[in-house]
Amino acid sequence: MIEPSDTSDVTEQTVVTAVAPLPDSPPKNLGEDRGVIKAATILAIGNVISRVLGLVREIVKSNLFGASPLLAAYTVAALVPMTLFNLITGGEMVSSSLVPVFSDYAAKEKRAELWQVVSTVLSLATAVLIIIVLGVEIFAQQIAWLAGARNFSDQALFDVTVYLMRLTAPAVLFLSIASILTGVLFSLKRFTWPAFTSAVFNGTIVVVVLLRPDEISSLAWGLLLGSFLQIVIQLPGLRDARFRFTLHWRHPAVRRITILYAPILAALIVNQIAIWISYNLAILTGDNSVTYMTYATTLYQFPLGLVVTALSLAILPTLSQIASAFVTAQEADDETLAAERAHEFKETLASGLRMIIALILPATAGLWALALPIVVLLLEHGRFTPHDSQITAVVLSVYLIGLPFAAIDRMLVYASYARKDTWRPALAGILSIIIYTITAVLLLKPLGLLSLMVADAVKQIVHTFMMIFILNGQIGSMRGYQINTTILKSMVAAVVSGLAAYAAAQLAGLLLTNDDLLARFLIVAAGGAMGLVVYLAMVLWLDIPEVKSLAGLVRRKVRG
Repeated sequence: MIEPSDTSDVTEQTVVTAVAPLPDSPPKNLGEDRGVIKAATILAIGNVISRVLGLVREIVKSNLFGASPLLAAYTVAALVPMTLFNLITGGEMVSSSLVPVFSDYAAKEKRAELWQVVSTVLSLATAVLIIIVLGVEIFAQQIAWLAGARNFSDQALFDVTVYLMRLTAPAVLFLSIASILTGVLFSLKRFTWPAFTSAVFNGTIVVVVLLRPDEISSLAWGLLLGSFLQIVIQLPGLRDARFRFTLHWRHPAVRRITILYAPILAALIVNQIAIWISYNLAILTGDNSVTYMTYATTLYQFPLGLVVTALSLAILPTLSQIASAFVTAQEADDETLAAERAHEFKETLASGLRMIIALILPATAGLWALALPIVVLLLEHGRFTPHDSQITAVVLSVYLIGLPFAAIDRMLVYASYARKDTWRPALAGILSIIIYTITAVLLLKPLGLLSLMVADAVKQIVHTFMMIFILNGQIGSMRGYQINTTILKSMVAAVVSGLAAYAAAQLAGLLLTNDDLLARFLIVAAGGAMGLVVYLAMVLWLDIPEVKSLAGLVRRKVRG
């Protein structure tokens, strides 16, 4: 990859090839890095609220619409604005391009140039997006056909999909502008306002749906209004901004963003094609299958968003600054300083990986152990039947195979983004998506809907190992940073706590004869509490410092 700043050779080198890791340095504990933990805490709080409201959204949907084909029509319709958003200015663009580039202008002395760059990005994005939205409005029928609506058993469902698609199309404009603003705030390390954009989005959908509970279009109106409010909530964090309409597309920063994002865009296009294929394949197994996938994905994403996204986004600006400092030291031929920055980069990355591993493994085990009780508690009411719960729980359980790998992979990808290397992760993404599609197609006949979940797990595993290989070539081996030790200890703790949670939930189910909301809650609470207690006991016995330090930080905050 060639950058306009004449540092193209840097991206081809490793961060630490010039020097081995400092062997006598104790491993950095992320729980003691108050700056990163504070940012991660803010993002985690926002994620908790967002995920809770996301669950509330799914509860409301399941109560009002169950797993009906009508809800599947909305899901297919909403796929279009979300696909366009993910391709144009979604989260991958924020982490891979916007934050690394905007961070270079975040210093106060460069703030005026930052606003010029952001103004250009916003202006160009708005102009392009308006044209795209008009295109969707005109060709909605053809797009719905490609998205899989043609496979619905009823023509009326196809017509509803087209109507809802036209209604939700403008959301891509609002979501994209909000995403760019998020990139600006992250680069300035102002995490509070963007941390709650998803919460506002989900909360708005819930409110709008409850106001018009008999209309499937209320979901579309909620999506549209929620996407607009994502912009509004971030404006207080940009009070000092100086935006103006400009199409200065030749600005070096715009070129750098384009160069960084181009390979990511190629991978995302392949990824979105795979998603559209999966929707087509899912509908072939039944009109309700897309809905089961959606419910299971929401529960799957809960720990991923809570643990991984918060930590990864909090660490990304720090990693980006360390990588830039390494480049500066190399250009100045200061080998000692370059060695220090190289070690600091690996130390920060390793601490983030250890923290994620220590948290995501028990979360995966607990969610697997309590999959059916959680689905029954949250979704089985109104029009959502016990049969729907059984299928959703099985789909979720198979999805969970890939969850730990997805968590580790996210941090590895962000580390590559911090070094302004996007084409290698993009290539790995394309290869893993091809493997996903082949696996899903081959297993569709014997496994039906579950073939898509198995294929997703295979994709996550393959991509994770490819990223490990890539980063080993870029920054050298991560041996000596106690990652394998954390994996082993956390796996033992997760298995034991997961079995304890499962046993407690089963026992509670035998003791509670009623099948009301309270009984369902007590079953989940018993399993969750037992799993948590056993895991904390295992943390003390096995001495997992990441969790211990994080618990200590929480205690200090509570006392304060």
